[in-house]
Amino acid sequence: MMFTREELLLIAKKNPETLIDIIMVLQEQVQSLTKRVAELEQQIKKNSRNSSKPPSSDGPAKPKTKSLRKKSQKKTGGQKGHKGHTLKKVNDPENTIVLPVSSCSCCNDLSSEPVTGYDCRQVFELPKPKLEVTEYQGEIKLCPKCGKLVKASFPEFVNAPTQYGPRFRSLLVYLQNQQLIPPNRISQIMSDLYAAPVCEATIFDASNRGYENIAPFEDAVIEKLSNSSVLHVDESGARTAGKRQWLHTASTESLTFYGIHEKRGTEAMDSFNILPAFHGRLIHDFWKPYLTYNCYHGLCNAHHLRELTFLFEEQGQKWAKEMFDLLQSMNDLVSKQINQLTPEQKEPYLKQYQDILAGGWKENPLPPKKNKKKRGRSKKTKSQNLLIRFSDHESSVLAFFHDINVPFTNNLAEQDIRMLKIRLKISGCFRTIQGAKQFARIRSYLSTLRKQGENILESIVQAIAGNPFIPA
Repeated sequence: MMFTREELLLIAKKNPETLIDIIMVLQEQVQSLTKRVAELEQQIKKNSRNSSKPPSSDGPAKPKTKSLRKKSQKKTGGQKGHKGHTLKKVNDPENTIVLPVSSCSCCNDLSSEPVTGYDCRQVFELPKPKLEVTEYQGEIKLCPKCGKLVKASFPEFVNAPTQYGPRFRSLLVYLQNQQLIPPNRISQIMSDLYAAPVCEATIFDASNRGYENIAPFEDAVIEKLSNSSVLHVDESGARTAGKRQWLHTASTESLTFYGIHEKRGTEAMDSFNILPAFHGRLIHDFWKPYLTYNCYHGLCNAHHLRELTFLFEEQGQKWAKEMFDLLQSMNDLVSKQINQLTPEQKEPYLKQYQDILAGGWKENPLPPKKNKKKRGRSKKTKSQNLLIRFSDHESSVLAFFHDINVPFTNNLAEQDIRMLKIRLKISGCFRTIQGAKQFARIRSYLSTLRKQGENILESIVQAIAGNPFIPA
C-alpha cells in the first residue's frame, strides 16, 4: 500500500476516516515487520557457543572459543603422580650391530685389546613393508583300490587360486572405518606400501564381510545397553543416496551402538530395540520423542548453559546469568563428592533454583490466555520456553545433583556421533543405504573395542575370520 504526499493530503481533506484506517494498517505492518526483524537478528547472533548449532555452521566469522570450564590452580603439564610414557629398551632386539674400537685419542692401537663392556643404544624402525605369499599345496593321490583321485582339503579361508589373507583384509577395514580414509586413497596406500593396488570392490567386500560377521556382537551390545543403568543417546542427519537419513547412537562408557534409519523419532528408536526395554537413566538433549519412553531422564546441561549464555549475553536476561552460575556451582559441588549429597547439602541450592525461576517469570510473564474461540497455543519466547522446561522437568535437569552417578552433560553421545560428521566431511555422503548401515555396525564394533582397551586390528582379524569380539 503506497501513497504519494499529494494523495494523502487529498484523503485527509475529503475523508479523514479513511486516512486513519490507512495509518492503522501501516502501524500493524510496521509492528509485524519490527518483530520479524528482531527474530532474524536473534537468529544471526546464535552460534555454536550460545546455542545448539554445530561449529560447522559458524562460517568465517567464527566466534572465539570460550570454554565453560573454570580454570584450575594446577600448573600446565603432567601432574604429580602421573605415569609418563617413554620408549623403553627391549631385551632381545631383532638385529645387533657391534661398533668396534680400533684406536684411542692418544693414537694408541686398541684392536687387540679385550672388550670390557658395551654402551648400547637401540633404534626402533619399521621393517620394509611387503606382502608375504603363502602357497597351500594340496596333495593329490590315486587310490589303488578304487582308482579315484583324492585331493587334500584346503583351510576354510583358502577358497580361490589367489586371494588376500584375513590380516590384509582387516587392514582395509581398519583404514576405511577407523581412520575414515576414502577407498581410492586406501588403494593408493596399498600400492605405495605393498605394491598391491587393490580395487575398491575388494575394499567394500572386506567391509561387507566384517559387517556380516559382527552381527552377534551387535546383538550382545543391544542387550547390554538395554540393561544399563545410565544410557546416553543422540541423533544426527546423514546424507545417504541423495536423501537425508538419521544416524542414532546409544552408548555407555564401555559400549557404543550406531544405527541408520530414515526416521528421526520413536519409529527409528523402537526399531533398534534398545529404548523400549530400557528402564534406567536416559541422558539426552530434550528431543521430545525421548520423553515418551518409560524410564528416568537426565537432560544435557551443556545445552542449557549455551542457551542461557545467549539469553544473558544477547537479551540481557538477569535470571539466565544466575541460573548459569548456579548450575556450574552445583556441578562443582558434585564433582568433589564421593558419596551422595545429603538433603541438608542440597536444600540451599534447590531453594536458590526455585528463587531464580520465580525471578525469571517476573522478567518474562506469560501472555494472557487466548480467547477460547481461537485455536492453537500462544507463541512463547525463548526465555519462557526454557523456564517451562526448568520448571516442569526439574528432576531431569538436576538429575546429576540428586545422583552423583548421573553425568552433567550428554558429551559422551555427542563425542560418539562426531565420528559420523568427520566421516561425511572426509568422504562425502554415503552412496547407498547398505553402505551406511555397514559403517554404522562396524563403527559400533571399533568404538566399543577402543573403549574396552582391546587391540583393534587383531579384533578385526578375528571378526573377518568369523570369531568377533563379544563384550563381557
